[in-house]
Amino acid sequence: MALKRYKVDLAAHMAECDANYARLHQLLPELFDCDERTLSLTLPQVADRVLRFRVVERCPYTTMLALDFTRSASDWHPLVPAPRLLVRLYHDAQTAEVTAYQGQDRFEGRYEYPNGKMHQPDEKAQLNRFLGEYLALC
Repeated sequence: MALKRYKVDLAAHMAECDANYARLHQLLPELFDCDERTLSLTLPQVADRVLRFRVVERCPYTTMLALDFTRSASDWHPLVPAPRLLVRLYHDAQTAEVTAYQGQDRFEGRYEYPNGKMHQPDEKAQLNRFLGEYLALC
C-alpha cells in the first residue's frame, strides 16, 4: 500500500497564522508599549501555570515574542518539558508564525518521513495549531 505524501495546505496554514495574530493581539493589546506580560492559567487538568510573553525583538514591521511557562522546571515531568516557543508577528500582514519550539528552529513546510530529527511530515502546521490551542485557553 502506497503512503499518501503530505501536501501543505497553504490557505489553511495562513488562516491559522492569521487567527494566532488576532488571538495574540486580543490578549496583548499593549504589545506595542510593553516588553513583557504574564497570564495565569487555571486549567482543570493541570495545576496553575503562568504563561509569560516577552518581546525579544522589535522591528518596524515585525515583533518576535518568546512564550514560556514561568513555573520551575521541576513542576514538569522530565520527559515532557514546559513548552517554549518563539513567535514572529508580521504586523503588515497581520499574521503570526511559530519560528522555534523547544530550542529547535527553521521548520520546513513539509518533511519526508522518517527523517533524522523524527519531525512529522506536517510539523510546522502542528506547531502553529499548538500555539492556537494554547492561546485559545487564555
